Parts: sequence; C-alpha cells; structure tokens
Amino acid sequence: MMEELHHSEHIPAWKKQEVEDIKNLITSYPLVGVVGIGGIPAKQLQSMRRSLKDVAVLKVARNTLIKRAIEESSDDVKKMDDFVEVQTALIFTEQNPFKLFKLLEKSKTPSPIKGGMIAPNDIIVEKGPTSFPPGPILGDLQAAGIPAAIDGGKVVIRETKAVAKAGDVVPQKLAAMLARLEIYPLEVGLDLRAVLEEGSVFTPDVLAIDEVQVFADFVQASQKAFNLSVNAAYPTTENISTLLAKAATASRNLGINAVVFEPDVMGSLLGKAQCEMLSVASVASGKDEGAIDDELKEALGAAAAAAPVASAAEEVVEEKEEEKEEEEEGDMAAGLGALFG
Repeated sequence: MMEELHHSEHIPAWKKQEVEDIKNLITSYPLVGVVGIGGIPAKQLQSMRRSLKDVAVLKVARNTLIKRAIEESSDDVKKMDDFVEVQTALIFTEQNPFKLFKLLEKSKTPSPIKGGMIAPNDIIVEKGPTSFPPGPILGDLQAAGIPAAIDGGKVVIRETKAVAKAGDVVPQKLAAMLARLEIYPLEVGLDLRAVLEEGSVFTPDVLAIDEVQVFADFVQASQKAFNLSVNAAYPTTENISTLLAKAATASRNLGINAVVFEPDVMGSLLGKAQCEMLSVASVASGKDEGAIDDELKEALGAAAAAAPVASAAEEVVEEKEEEKEEEEEGDMAAGLGALFG
C-alpha cells in the first residue's frame, strides 16, 4: 500500500490531467478510434487536426497515458488496448465508423519514400519521356536500377519496370531518383487501426467497403425483385403499369388466337385473315398462275413490295423499345445513387 502511494505521488500533475482529459473524451463521444500517426510531419498533423475539427477530435498523447486512460475506462473500451502501439493517437466523433474510415482514407496524400524504408507496394516506373535534359541524371537513374536512355534530346525511361517489390527495403539512390521523377509510393495520413461503437470493434478490413460493387449489387437485386414481382403477378406501386400492360397484351393475344369478335381485336383478326388468304393465294399461284385473278395477283405483288419496309419499321420499333429499357435502367440507377449520396 505504501509502495503504491509512493509511486502515485511521483506522477506529474500534467500526466494525471492528460489521462483525465482522455477519459472525458471517451465518455463524451459515442465513437472512439485508434489511429496510427507514424511518418506524419508535425506541420501536416496539425493541418489534419484543423481539417477534422468540424467532425472529429484528434487527441495525440503518449502511448503510456493512452493505455492508462483505457485501463481506467469500461470493459468495452479496454478492447482498444490491443491497437495502441508505436505512434498512436485517439480520434473521437459522432460519425458512424464507415463514414469515419472513408473520411480518413480520402484525407491521405501521396508522399515520397525515404531510403531504408520498406516499400508498401510494388513500385513501378512507367515507360516514357522525362523532363530532364541529358546529363549526370542519366547515370544516376541507371545506377538506381531505372532503365534510362537519351532520345530526342531528353532523358527517357526505356521500359516499364518494377524497381522495388512490396516488402523490399528501398535503397537511398532509388529513393532519391523516385523523388526526382515525382513518384510518391507512400500515402501519408491518419491510419485507422480500429473503432469502437456501442461495444463493437470495427477494423479496416470490415470498414473498407467497395462502394461500386455494393451499388452494382443493389441495382441487380432491384432488377431481380422487379422481375420476380412481375412474373409472380404481385402488384406494387413500382410494377403496376408493367403488370397492366402485360395483362392487356395477354388478353389481346387470347382474343386473337381464340377468334373472339371484339372491337379491340377486330382489326388484328381481319389482318390475320388477310395474311392467311394471301398465303393460300401464293401457294395456289405457285402451282397454277391461272388459279387466282388479277386482283389477287396485284395484292400479292403489293405485299411482296411492302415486306422490306415492314421489316425496317420493326427494327426501328425494337430500337426504340431498347432505348426505353435503357432509360428505365438509368432512372433506377439514378434513384439508388441519390440513396447512397
């Protein structure tokens, strides 16, 4: 007991206050996140803090103080202790975890890599011209493993090449040449490690949602639901026009095939009878030209001449129907786009 008292007496007041400040922030916000701040210059970190002031509070403190504040908080908050390592800060907000992750990812900026650092991804130098005139730069590029040459009075990269693989240590010479070529392999920004919301911990692998794929899945699901409701004849506000059109077409076809003498199908019945009559006349004429009179021959000739025109008209109608379907799909996509912002 005396040892604990003696130890606590030697904790500076500013450290105690820092721990209390962190604990107050934890209880004041519904969402607590742990972010990595390694490699971020102090000036850029201050700029990030200012850019977040309307949506989040960024608290930078020593890891020991952050861990102490976490240990003195609820059991749910203690789950975040596993993510406090190296250079760490805490972030507090009322945003949901997915919006926070997206916000932090968008705020990251490209940055040059330094010699001795590990390449986070494959570093590719693309084939093409540079802005450098011939000179010592050519030898420097070649020494760094970059295939360079002189072409048209300019230094050019002869071929696209991966000058470093993910996980490789980047040599100083290569790092310097990449900076000269304005190739920035790093992304500098707040690296969200984990977020706590209502007792649940969300990590980047959960928060990194492919919005394009999710949007495409929603569009496909909407189309399938629409088709299912139409085929099942389940009336809704969205499909009632299609169902009525489908029912009208089905009833009309039934009337024509069953030869029901109704005003709405009489034109089609007469047209069908006309076509059948001409078909019989054509067969009879093929066997004996004298089997049909001149009037029928004239009608057969007119029908033969009109066939290409009718075919072209059908193609135009089909194109218009396809355009209409594309417009409807576009309207549906626009509606979903508005839903997701």
